[in-house]
Amino acid sequence: MRPKRSTESSASPSVNALSSRLRPSSSSSDRLPGRHGGVSSLEDGIKAWLRASGLGARSRQGPVYAAWIDAAGKDLARHAKPVRFERGELCVEVDSAVHLHELKNFTGEDIRLRANSKLERPEIARIAFRLKR
Repeated sequence: MRPKRSTESSASPSVNALSSRLRPSSSSSDRLPGRHGGVSSLEDGIKAWLRASGLGARSRQGPVYAAWIDAAGKDLARHAKPVRFERGELCVEVDSAVHLHELKNFTGEDIRLRANSKLERPEIARIAFRLKR
């Protein structure tokens, strides 16, 4: 006789919660979009998982952060780090009042334009600088 398998996975609780949301249920309205009555392609499943986990949005920030660092230069980028990118606004945390003043009043707009030129399309509409606490 075969021992009963536990339905609990050894994966983390967040993975279990996420995978249970992506599992097709008996109701057709709850199923993932797919070609075969609730069975979706791997691509559709990955896209749904990325949307549900928030990782899809974070993967779009990487090129913007890299463009900022490249446009600002390594020395300034050590003092001014991008921390968030949402709806075209890049939030940059600055570690000193001197650098904050310089970026807000003199070099910030030029760096934004250079960063946009490094991206495939201009994505940074504005930059919000804030002093690191």
